[in-house]
Amino acid sequence: MRVQPKVIIHGGAGSSLQGKGGLESVRHSLHTIVEGVYSLLLSGATASEAVLQGCKMLEDNPRFNAGTGSVLQSDGQIRMSASLMNGASGRFSGVINVSRVKNPIELAQFLQSSPDRVLSDYGAAELARELQIPSYNALTDLRLQEWIQERQDNFKSTMAGVVAEPELAPSSNAGRGTIGVVVLDTYGCVAAGTSTGGKGFERIGRVSDSAMPAGNYASSYAGVSCTGIGEDIIDECLAAKIVVRVNDGMLLKDAMQRSFTEASQNHRDLGAIALDATGVISWGKTSQVLLAAYHNGEAIGDTLEWNDGQLVGYC
Repeated sequence: MRVQPKVIIHGGAGSSLQGKGGLESVRHSLHTIVEGVYSLLLSGATASEAVLQGCKMLEDNPRFNAGTGSVLQSDGQIRMSASLMNGASGRFSGVINVSRVKNPIELAQFLQSSPDRVLSDYGAAELARELQIPSYNALTDLRLQEWIQERQDNFKSTMAGVVAEPELAPSSNAGRGTIGVVVLDTYGCVAAGTSTGGKGFERIGRVSDSAMPAGNYASSYAGVSCTGIGEDIIDECLAAKIVVRVNDGMLLKDAMQRSFTEASQNHRDLGAIALDATGVISWGKTSQVLLAAYHNGEAIGDTLEWNDGQLVGYC
């Protein structure tokens, strides 16, 4: 029996929308991608296919810190991580610190059918060569200038800006960069995908939460994609925690509320989007801003101006 498909996506979290190309620019980018993913779901695409396409669209938008437009690490190199989880099969796959590819999520998708489902740097690069994926330079001028400015300041910032815009001060720490997509397809299956360029200026070899179940997780009951400070997400094991609570019988909104209350009490800086098999869409944040948009089966909405003091919202 077919069900009404649903989708929610995010483009990061942060401290303000100032310097992010303007509220309407960010909204237009997110809404366009939501519309594209939702149309794909209506055409009969599976949850994993829709997540893959949504993540690729977000990776290809240089405004967001994933794929093209990824931040630079302390040595001036781009290293990206991504993961995909198919809730129906219970399979998690991902790549860690891969370079010179346009869409890291494509590698994660290929690994869904591999006996070795999470590969890092050299192994991920070898896989890209085996698949004959063309070498790609994800660097943008804005991200290069951001890194040059930070190098002149002796890397005082702990991370780069989540959204690349000319007016964004490199040292403002206005955002935490990740993109993510969670969908419910017409067959009632859930999937989640997350991709990132990292937090920027980090120590070489640092591993993001985006390619861990802590930051991206799904089951037949629910799916979650996280954003924010990766170390905080890992410490909370946020995505897996929320999904397991739903698996154990908790309503999604209650699982989100409990998990974000705990995260707030632990002084974490993070956000998440979620969706369950009944079609409930939810989002949460301890940061000031969550750049998320969704389609609830009737209309597109977003969280860009959601700042009412609540930790969790849902529809």
